[in-house]
Amino acid sequence: MPLGVDMCRISRRAAWLGCIAVTLALTGCSAVTPSKAGSGGDLVLRVQGMPPATDKPALALFKKQVADFEKANPGIEVKGSTTVFDPLTFAAKLSGGNVEDVIRVPLTEPPRLIQQGQVQPITGQLQEWDHFAEFNPQILKPLSDADGEVYGVPQNPYAQGLVYNRDLFEKAGLDPDKPPTTWQEVRTAAKAISDRTGKAGFVHESKDNQGGWQLTMLSYAFGGELQRQDGDTYVADFTGEPTKKALNLLKDMRWKDDSLGKNLLNNQNDVIRQFAAGQIGMFMGSPGTYRLAATQFGMEDTGAFGAAPMPQSGGDATLTGGDIYLVPESTDKKHAEAAVKWLTFAYAEPQYSTDAAARQAKALAADPKSAVGVPTLPVFDAERQTAIDAAIKPYVNVELDHFRPYTEGLSSLELKPEPPYQAQTLYTALDPVVQAVLTERDADVDTLLADAEKDVNAKLAADQK
Repeated sequence: MPLGVDMCRISRRAAWLGCIAVTLALTGCSAVTPSKAGSGGDLVLRVQGMPPATDKPALALFKKQVADFEKANPGIEVKGSTTVFDPLTFAAKLSGGNVEDVIRVPLTEPPRLIQQGQVQPITGQLQEWDHFAEFNPQILKPLSDADGEVYGVPQNPYAQGLVYNRDLFEKAGLDPDKPPTTWQEVRTAAKAISDRTGKAGFVHESKDNQGGWQLTMLSYAFGGELQRQDGDTYVADFTGEPTKKALNLLKDMRWKDDSLGKNLLNNQNDVIRQFAAGQIGMFMGSPGTYRLAATQFGMEDTGAFGAAPMPQSGGDATLTGGDIYLVPESTDKKHAEAAVKWLTFAYAEPQYSTDAAARQAKALAADPKSAVGVPTLPVFDAERQTAIDAAIKPYVNVELDHFRPYTEGLSSLELKPEPPYQAQTLYTALDPVVQAVLTERDADVDTLLADAEKDVNAKLAADQK
């Protein structure tokens, strides 16, 4: 996720769906002290995920969780930490054992941490939970190794798809109930919208590291990767044919079809603002962007909002993200066992609970500006999701049918996290590549990608010495 994109906020605003765990943004805290026994011989468990003192409602909820957990688990004392993931310091702290017993990281991190042996498998203890078998296998795959060992518990995961304006589809003679499923269909639909309505058929973000971020998800849909492991190091891989095809698609849509509109240098807020004003037919985003369009940018005709799974061109994959809670390898056995109990209690159980989902939905529905029913990436299987959907049904205030393409089509796609090492470095280098394709008719895709790859690999090599 690029630094300028608040997808965490989007996913957290959707967190009511079966989750009473604390989900708000965190701030930094002081250095970590080693685990030790508390008063009376209690085991002290240090956990990330505590909100700052300035967020009183969320902090109160966290403290109640801690009190309920300690009551259910005599002998364990939970010490919350407001530590937030910092890519500049995280690796050194983890290697030095200067981290809590439970850490929270973005989904970019687990594959690398697992491969390097820096976090513990927790499969055995998780399997003791009655509902472990009901986890959505899509969710667990990025948190597992080749042998199927699971290393973490997710919170509020999301998967990117296609957001589209149903009204513009109708005006362009397109069926809003049958959004594009391939990128060739996206191209065709974008040109129809542009030609028949005068609006931008499709918009690709292109600045603030978001051009590279969206090129990554587009490359995944074409079957590409932007980073690979070469021995013990990570290298950029921008010059594969899928990525070239993805970028040439954008080039053709810009210069042959003229379907990308006139505002070509955009970040996420720019795009959602224009979409809310009815000026954009399609863009890559998650259903959670509905809340931003409706509440932050004043989208009046929210019934025009539609969401579909990511269109494909050979990749059968989409970019996913979210927060993951893990147990560091440095945590001793007793604290690790307590840590998994906390993970199950604080994150797995609330996301499974239909009662929690109904309570959250009822509370949100009392706010006239709320959006109850916007789908998220299911943490559990279809049967459990059906039960959660039934529990919140009395409080839903969005057009569920307009999200149906997304919910029905998502299960067929592989969920792939962002590049695991220095993703922001990749995005920074790829932003100018995307911008050149959108603003220069004669832009040479092969040369642009090769030059960016060379530049990034020099930086990655220096960083991994």
